[in-house]
Amino acid sequence: MTRATDTGLKFFALSAVYFALYTRVIPSTDKFHDEILPYLPWWLLVTFGSYALSTLGWGIVTFKDKEDKYEELKAQIEEINAYYDSIGLVRD
Repeated sequence: MTRATDTGLKFFALSAVYFALYTRVIPSTDKFHDEILPYLPWWLLVTFGSYALSTLGWGIVTFKDKEDKYEELKAQIEEINAYYDSIGLVRD
């Protein structure tokens, strides 16, 4: 199973549980149904966004720690600069 399929399956399962709770197929207390359940998707979205931004930030902070990737990126930049020079593109 691919990673995308696995993620899609998990998303579908969580959506099914949420819908079952929202339609009261799975019984829950009135307080949970009225005060917590409507805000749960937004809370999950904000949590995911915070996780994604922190992961990106940490990747930027620790980029120099990955010497092989750093050298590979530098080589690619030099390669594209050489290509631009060969076709006569003027860079600022």
